[in-house]
Amino acid sequence: MPNNIMKFKKYIALLDEVYKTSAKTAVLDINGALVRAGVNANEIVIPKIQMDGLADYDRNGGYVDGNVSIEHETVKFNYDRGRAFTVDAMDNEESAGIAFGSLSAEFIRTKVVPEMDAIRFAAYAGLENISKASGTLATGEEVIAALRAAATKMDEDEVPVENRILFITPTLRGVIADMDTTKSKEVLNKFSQIVEVPQSRFYTAIDLKDGKSTGEEIGGYAKNSDAKDINFMVIHKPAIIQFTKHVVNKIISPQENQTSDGWKYFYRAYGLNDAYENKAAGVYLHHKA
Repeated sequence: MPNNIMKFKKYIALLDEVYKTSAKTAVLDINGALVRAGVNANEIVIPKIQMDGLADYDRNGGYVDGNVSIEHETVKFNYDRGRAFTVDAMDNEESAGIAFGSLSAEFIRTKVVPEMDAIRFAAYAGLENISKASGTLATGEEVIAALRAAATKMDEDEVPVENRILFITPTLRGVIADMDTTKSKEVLNKFSQIVEVPQSRFYTAIDLKDGKSTGEEIGGYAKNSDAKDINFMVIHKPAIIQFTKHVVNKIISPQENQTSDGWKYFYRAYGLNDAYENKAAGVYLHHKA
């Protein structure tokens, strides 16, 4: 039994890689070194820098003194979800650990990652003062025109091309690829990275099922009744505060299990999906009419 436990623990350590590989929004994760703990356990403190602009230089008096300040904004975590599963000891014994290993990896890939992507895109789509547009994009020309409008808007708002990421549905990405023109390539060069997002994770709002109420026992998420399908989003990474404070991937052996003769697998994700108030120009949303 100890050998099995060690195998499972090694396997669990790889699940973070499953998340990083599968999650479309993983590219937006911020460096934990940029934040510090708040007064309460459910919040973090984010640094914000403000400074004066240039002033006239005086040949006699020299430079005009300016002010620079580093303010700290306190934000509360807004995502806390988890689940526990039990695999009977005999089921797992007979499959040499495959049942347990498959369960954990499949759960991350098919349940955790899609929900985390969906809740993040919905959160960013619901931010105040971001740039928005809507319409039906049926042809490559229409998609390129919409992307050009998004890029131009960000250019005018002085959002750097570096770290400007385009999230777009595979359908629209395919329509662009079919064009294969200099015009389309020129527009796509306005984005530092292109990430394809399945429509099933790409809504302006979603509902999270609590796993306990009638009709919500299976958990997960669903498209909100008033939500729109997102065609694409352009996100400047420095505008986003996407931070996972706590992730639990743990197992309990049958000997430690107090309720049944089975292996128990626990997963919990606790974090923050938000944006800096003064960087709203770094998010551009285009959804279906």
